Amino acid sequence: MLILYFVFGCFTAIIIMAIILAVIYSILKKKRTEQANIRGYLDLISDLTETQKSQVESIRRSFLPRVEETRKDLCIKRAKLADLLFSEPIDRSKINETYREILRYQSELESDVIDHILEEKELLSPSQQKRFYEIIVDQFSSGGLGVHDVKGRKA
Repeated sequence: MLILYFVFGCFTAIIIMAIILAVIYSILKKKRTEQANIRGYLDLISDLTETQKSQVESIRRSFLPRVEETRKDLCIKRAKLADLLFSEPIDRSKINETYREILRYQSELESDVIDHILEEKELLSPSQQKRFYEIIVDQFSSGGLGVHDVKGRKA
């Protein structure tokens, strides 16, 4: 009889652990999916009205393709720079030229993101603007452009 209780206890423990792991997996999967759906800073503000969401989507239809092209160009130039840095013989003029192109693309991307932030900010209520400010500070704290940075896209 004692063995029966032991087996029943082990079986119950296994079932409970399986349920706990399934719940944890489900929560983590949901978080990953939510993070993957973030296309802009305003996706991090939960209380947007339907009108605001519609306006944001309208703004994104022109903004996202434009910055995506800049991001691609920036990645291509960075790959070219890496090749130039390790090619023989070293061609300093090509390295410097590629470096200046990278700076130009970075500047263009940052300018576009700043214009985009200002455009989106106008859609928000004062309390939403406060939350937007907190999001921008958090996103920029890593030294990049947050969700709109090249690094932000790869992650």
